[in-house]
Amino acid sequence: MIKETQIKLYESMLRIRMLEEEIAHRYSEGLMRCPTHLSIGQEAVAAAVGICLDKTDLAISTHRGHAHYIGKGGDVNAMVAELYGKATGCSKGKGGSMHLVDLSVGFMGTSAIVGNSIPVGVGFALSSKVKNKKEISCVFFGEGATEEGAYYESINFAVLKNLPVLFICENNLYSVYSPLKVRQPDGRSITEVASVMGLSVNNADGNDVLAAYEAINRAVININNNEGPQLIEFSTYRWREHCGVNFDNDIGYRSEDEFNFWKMKDPISNFEQKLRAEQRFTEIDLEEIKKNVLNEILEAFKYAEASPFPNKKEAYSGEYATEIK
Repeated sequence: MIKETQIKLYESMLRIRMLEEEIAHRYSEGLMRCPTHLSIGQEAVAAAVGICLDKTDLAISTHRGHAHYIGKGGDVNAMVAELYGKATGCSKGKGGSMHLVDLSVGFMGTSAIVGNSIPVGVGFALSSKVKNKKEISCVFFGEGATEEGAYYESINFAVLKNLPVLFICENNLYSVYSPLKVRQPDGRSITEVASVMGLSVNNADGNDVLAAYEAINRAVININNNEGPQLIEFSTYRWREHCGVNFDNDIGYRSEDEFNFWKMKDPISNFEQKLRAEQRFTEIDLEEIKKNVLNEILEAFKYAEASPFPNKKEAYSGEYATEIK
């Protein structure tokens, strides 16, 4: 892999991690008046997808969408301002954490409803095919969404119509507090079921950014070669609570041993070790990247705090498609 790609992957993961850690640090101030679902520990997949997709490709995500928005090239200032409910936010202060959108980078939105964004993403792919546009529609979801009927209807339709869809399943083992074993039959494979329905599938380590990059890049090439929709299931793990900024190992649904096992797989620190071992980056190089990313994030919070709230008269503007010129 070329050094430039390694830098991009590292920077993107750091940007996601540092941004969400700063959100967690400041959340108790009460200025972010919206629920937040953090992706700390799950940065590798979002970073790799963002590198592999073109700016003109589309992406749609879930309630846990910060990482996907930033990975796709979303504006850090606009995202933080959105959490603060400011007019300069990417959704003009109306959406908050769970409803991010930025058409300028092909980020088509996030949804608070589990599985809801999957058929929407397939619809984007259908539109692109009808209009003969060379676009991939990337659909992010968690393993819990594979228990929704809309998921099966969507992948069936995508295969039937040979649509350019990249399905990204981030399997972090839990739906809120419920482990996989109480939600799905023992031994059932998400990718095997999807394969039987006609999807080209793959499994990859969501904690290894290079493995994620390779799997996603291969899937993107397949789609661009008209080989049909692709699904990749990534094994990953969220470090903090389902909704909120705290750690919640004390409430009993998962053990401290399990948490520490997955934390040892930290995609960022493990990638740092690899970069050091290859001697392509010095410690000074890595610290300089961290410093620059941190400054970018701190400036984003200053921007959000200084930005105005939306005018009350605009509360219902932009709510209906008829208003789009």
